[in-house]
Amino acid sequence: MRRKLAYTSLAIIILVVVLDQMFKIWVKTSFYLGEELMIFSWFRLLFIENNGMAFGMTIGSKLALTLFRVAVVGALGVYLGKVVRIPRVPAGYAVCLAFIIAGAAGNIFDCLFYGLVFDNPYPPQVAQFVPWGEGYASLGMGRVVDMLYFPLFSFTWPSWMPFVGGEVFEFFHPVFNLADASICCGIFALIVFYHRYIQAPADLRKL
Repeated sequence: MRRKLAYTSLAIIILVVVLDQMFKIWVKTSFYLGEELMIFSWFRLLFIENNGMAFGMTIGSKLALTLFRVAVVGALGVYLGKVVRIPRVPAGYAVCLAFIIAGAAGNIFDCLFYGLVFDNPYPPQVAQFVPWGEGYASLGMGRVVDMLYFPLFSFTWPSWMPFVGGEVFEFFHPVFNLADASICCGIFALIVFYHRYIQAPADLRKL
């Protein structure tokens, strides 16, 4: 039973990473940077790239961030490998970890390899594959592809409001990708349903 959980967790990681990369590659080779496709008024595909973390945030050095991501994914992978062997731990806990690992790994692929295999054309040209190492950046310095944009609603703050008066507020403004969604869903479910299991494997055996 626990072996089946291990295979299921691995399958989730592989499936999410493959779908994330397929979607990103399709967007990157079909859209020029900044191009937008309206699916519904509240859902659009908007091709952007970022050097930072989820939802376009930027913190510190790009290379340091990439190395940190690799270290975190490695540590979580080892942790998951131990967790799936503990009978007391619910399968849902391992599944949440698998989604988090998959999302982080998906964005790592962009950072590690996209700069090596894609060119960086000016809009309205779209990116193309180039021979290995002839892309727009070195190993670990690639940009993360984002495209999911959900402008569900917006309004203008009253002019009398301090600091934000007259400005337009939009929800949901950040543009993200499948990997970001996988991370956020995994973390949300982990906190809501399995927070009592967020411990070291040795402590989990005592639950």
